[in-house]
Amino acid sequence: MRSRSSQRWLQRHVTDPFVRRARESGRRSRAAFKLLEIDQRERLLRPGARVVDLGAAPGGWSQVAAERVRPGGVVVAVDLLEIAPISGVTVLRGDFRDAAVQAAVAEALGGSKADVVLSDLSPNLSGIASADQARAAELIHAAIEFCGRCLAPPGAFLAKVFQGEEFGGVLAALRTSFREVRTRKPGASRDESRETYLLARGLKSPPA
Repeated sequence: MRSRSSQRWLQRHVTDPFVRRARESGRRSRAAFKLLEIDQRERLLRPGARVVDLGAAPGGWSQVAAERVRPGGVVVAVDLLEIAPISGVTVLRGDFRDAAVQAAVAEALGGSKADVVLSDLSPNLSGIASADQARAAELIHAAIEFCGRCLAPPGAFLAKVFQGEEFGGVLAALRTSFREVRTRKPGASRDESRETYLLARGLKSPPA
């Protein structure tokens, strides 16, 4: 028997207009509409761009990116979970923090660095808000370090973050590494959700 909270989640999921739109349009997930809205406003994904999608499963963002960077673009999806094949996307299964995975990303990009890094990373949730926020922030800090190695200056980084005690530290780290940081809350992000999105542009070149 389902708990009341799981019943509420299921009812909300079934009646969610973005879930219906995702099914009708062949999208991997409702998250695709978050990226579509942000990209429509920010012109983040352009034909020929090289994109790395961290925490990509089930592939909603990678699917959008592959459509937007045609012709000539490259999309690399990375996740610990298995991702079903996506047309125009190189899928890598592993931890993006591992040197071997980063080497595989570089190889998939043809030896070049990415123009855009996307991050919809989320830890396994425990239900303890403070612990979950801390683990989510840890992943974002790791993704910022990944950008330092794998993103070409002046590249862009779009990341899901959670409002809470760790938000200020994540924002400060982004402002240290990038010239411009904006907050975005797309319509497909539920009002009650603590998630928001930070778009950082202009990766600063590391000191010589």
